[in-house]
Amino acid sequence: MFNSSRLVGASAYANVGMETGVIAASPHKLIIMLYDGALLATTDALKYMEEKNIPKKGKSLSHAITIIDNGLRASLDKKVGGEIAENLDALYQYMSQRLILANLKNNPEYILEVQKLLRDLKSSWEAIDPDAKKVIQEPAPRMSTPYDALQPRSSNHIEA
Repeated sequence: MFNSSRLVGASAYANVGMETGVIAASPHKLIIMLYDGALLATTDALKYMEEKNIPKKGKSLSHAITIIDNGLRASLDKKVGGEIAENLDALYQYMSQRLILANLKNNPEYILEVQKLLRDLKSSWEAIDPDAKKVIQEPAPRMSTPYDALQPRSSNHIEA
């Protein structure tokens, strides 16, 4: 159906797009991207678990664990972050352990628990995003004279 060189080209294009997004992202946005990646990997794992596709389930869970351990945990600065960073480190370690158990016991509840934690943390990061534009809703300007929709409008065309 598809030419294999086209698939390689499309894959390369997608990878360039992802790399460009990572390069252009702020450190804050990178953390959010890590949460998104872990959530996507766990969603895939749930799908593969339901399909009883053990190899793909394991690969997806391993990917999620790698994101949590080598991305989220590795980005913590415990000297600067103090107690908050220590608590996040323990939480990330807990999530990785739950995903390992989910894989060993084939239990979707463990994955769902980790997904809830990831979503909560992600929404907290989004709430404190320093780059988020604050939209201030200003009231619509008042017209000096009320607008009457039934009154004929003046035309702008010229008669010759």
